[in-house]
Amino acid sequence: MALWGKRSDMVVHEREPFNAEPPRGALGEEELTPLDTFYVRNHGPVPALDPAAWRLTVDGLVERPLELSLDALRERFEEAEVVATLQCAGNRRAGLADVRDIPGEDPWGPGATSTARWSGVRLADVLAAAGLLPQAAHIAFAAPDVSTIPDPPQPYGGSVPVAKACSAEVLLAWAMNGRPLPPVHGAPLRVVVPGWIGARSVKWLQRVTARREPSDAYFQATAYRLLPADADPAHAGPGDGISLGPIALNCDILRPGQQHTRLPAGPTEVVGYALAGDDRTVARVDVSLDGGLTWTQADLAPRPARWTWQLWRTTVELPPGEAEITVRAWDSTGATQPESPAHLWNPKGYANNSWARLRLVCG
Repeated sequence: MALWGKRSDMVVHEREPFNAEPPRGALGEEELTPLDTFYVRNHGPVPALDPAAWRLTVDGLVERPLELSLDALRERFEEAEVVATLQCAGNRRAGLADVRDIPGEDPWGPGATSTARWSGVRLADVLAAAGLLPQAAHIAFAAPDVSTIPDPPQPYGGSVPVAKACSAEVLLAWAMNGRPLPPVHGAPLRVVVPGWIGARSVKWLQRVTARREPSDAYFQATAYRLLPADADPAHAGPGDGISLGPIALNCDILRPGQQHTRLPAGPTEVVGYALAGDDRTVARVDVSLDGGLTWTQADLAPRPARWTWQLWRTTVELPPGEAEITVRAWDSTGATQPESPAHLWNPKGYANNSWARLRLVCG
């Protein structure tokens, strides 16, 4: 095992704060991602929290502010469960970095995406118990992990609109895949916001605040915003760019292998994932061996649950020499992915959902 109970072949982008993704092929094995394989995105050191002393504060625009222990959460509220895929907004950033350098950002591949069965209580039930007031428009989350990315350093925080926060799928989770939440994934309690970028699923949750405006925390107001290509992120201020929320339609190839893997020519099984954020679904996955001139449809597996990825597979006939597999997905609105990462490049490297390409050497 490597750091934090993860598999030894994780691609570690940083050790402190710990940021790592599984190798490309590891995600294609199962619909649920094992705990040792699930990607990790942190902005500061993992805080050491005592579950017995931990408390959750619920305040802001509510009639009855609450302070809840883990035991109180379990006793007062019905336990709920959701199977959901989380995806980092920087997933597939390496494809954008191939177009143009993205200084200071980790070169995530396609593995900053994972699926788990989450257990806890519905955030909506907790907000109802606190008496959420009608003027509340956003629910903010605060955690104790301090990041040195803002100047001065500050704890992590973010928010989602009230309509999303009160949806039945949004949980305050204490377990994943039937086991207690590991410290590196947010123990003792984290938010899980299915269909939205992973940055909104705040870990090590300590405070839930009902507000009129979105959170003013750095990672809501300044980071995780899509800046124009000519912007300088070092001078970006609160409110600049487009705030990222629902996950963009995306897909990638998980097998065979890494870029430039050498394989025998001939029939080869290709496996990957596709994901449509918010309330959209994946309708089709197309595969091409000629750069998109012609396409065939892959076999798309049913979704394990409403808020998850779908695995797809097909068999292609790889020619001798260099080959490139290209993949694109379509969603239930009829939208598809953009062809080139060059058209999506942005100075933070977010939201690369261009066609997936895997280059191989065959023969």
